[in-house]
Amino acid sequence: MKILAFNWQDIKNSFGGGAEVHFHEIFKRIVAMGHEVDLYCCAEKGLPHHEIIEGIAVYRSGSRNTFNYSVPKLYKKATKSKKYDIIIDDVNKIPFYTPLYVKEPILGISHHFFGTSIFRETNPISGAYVFLAEKLMSILYNKIPFAVVSDSTLDEFKARGFDISEFEIIKNAIAQKEYPMTIGTKNSVFTITYFGRLKKYKSVQHLISAFARLYETHKNIRLDIIGKGNYRSQLEKQCLEMGIAEVTTFHGFVSTQTRNQLLSQSHIVVNTSMKEGWGITNIEANACGTPVLVADVPGLRDSLNEGISGLKYQYGDITALYTSLKQLLLDPDLIINLSNGAIDWAKTFDWDYSAKEMENMIKKVINMRRTSL
Repeated sequence: MKILAFNWQDIKNSFGGGAEVHFHEIFKRIVAMGHEVDLYCCAEKGLPHHEIIEGIAVYRSGSRNTFNYSVPKLYKKATKSKKYDIIIDDVNKIPFYTPLYVKEPILGISHHFFGTSIFRETNPISGAYVFLAEKLMSILYNKIPFAVVSDSTLDEFKARGFDISEFEIIKNAIAQKEYPMTIGTKNSVFTITYFGRLKKYKSVQHLISAFARLYETHKNIRLDIIGKGNYRSQLEKQCLEMGIAEVTTFHGFVSTQTRNQLLSQSHIVVNTSMKEGWGITNIEANACGTPVLVADVPGLRDSLNEGISGLKYQYGDITALYTSLKQLLLDPDLIINLSNGAIDWAKTFDWDYSAKEMENMIKKVINMRRTSL
């Protein structure tokens, strides 16, 4: 099959996140199955306009802020020189409105809707832009089949009036050979870790507040923060103000080897985000033999096997977060049990399986179109 995909960013883009990992890990495997994949995405300084990344032909053009306006023209250019079997519309915040102009079968991919939570992340004008764009999706995409990453995302589509009979859940996963898949030696100091992008809606500030409270009575603890993002300076300032800067380390973006080492040495990884499509970092922590403590929100609850791979708390309740951290600190047997469960849970997620599911869904969508003609 010849597959044309549109996504805001590719795997090398510095703004990339879980959505880009999901696309790349699945579609590089689809290429390995013998199919052809062309990805059009926005340009970024320092990256070539065209390159092949693990079999995926990546074409970069336009700016990150206005790439969606370039997509109709790019689609016309791409389909003029090559006949594609299907178009993949990887929706992330602002849709490309492909149902208005694409003639081939369309398969959408979605991780989650921002809804009103977008106003926590950006200014009112930009927030309204995203909010209204998502509203338009309910009108323009209501006949498009989607691959979604979790039950929570499926529920969001259903609540917005979509017919989900042709939807499939194709989960995020991990390349298991890249992770220890065993329990490593933990730090001598009880280590609490955040792993993910540093964005306001990720709510890392909640973890810092809870950690500072715990540090008042338990000095043998430390906080590791792994990841980059535009909210880092505010978080560093908060650590200074709360008197925990000396026991907090901001590692920034790290290599795969360093990531595995830091996660393996941690006692617990905390995910405080107000909303996610999934929660791939939970599975990555589990694959390093470390349980997770996550906010009970869409996406994060889907990637948790509660009581087995970790625990959850009510989002935004800093006292509940503090109490859970204290419970884990004072109960080493609970940490051991959850660490064992984390490994077992992580073993159930594999990109090879997800890629095969995506291939089957692509074939199904193509055949549906042929049958309807």
